[in-house]
Amino acid sequence: MLSAEQQVYAAERAFAKSMAERNLTAFAQHLSDDAIFFGEGVLKGKVAVIEGWKSFYQGEIAPFSWEPTLVEVLEDETLALSTGPVRDPSGKIVATFSSIWRQEQPGVWKVVFDKGCAVCHCDKKT
Repeated sequence: MLSAEQQVYAAERAFAKSMAERNLTAFAQHLSDDAIFFGEGVLKGKVAVIEGWKSFYQGEIAPFSWEPTLVEVLEDETLALSTGPVRDPSGKIVATFSSIWRQEQPGVWKVVFDKGCAVCHCDKKT
């Protein structure tokens, strides 16, 4: 059996795969009913998140992709955080994401909070 950390890595990768495969139904399966997503506004509840993200799933090419690079799980294995880069279609890192996952049933992790943050591509001046 996979550890809780491995389960969350797998859940996040499957979540991201839904975007690559342009599959809004698969995206929705990873959302808790009371999910909250932060972006240009706050989307509260699974229905609102699906409606707010529907446009990202239109078209043949995904507008962005993401992958987890770090997962941390509470000792009691009820909550976990996953974070990593968000890339544009060319592969350039344009943001980072942080997702809070809740284990809703044994081995079943759902996103309860998600927040992206743009990265600065500023030139460093010395």
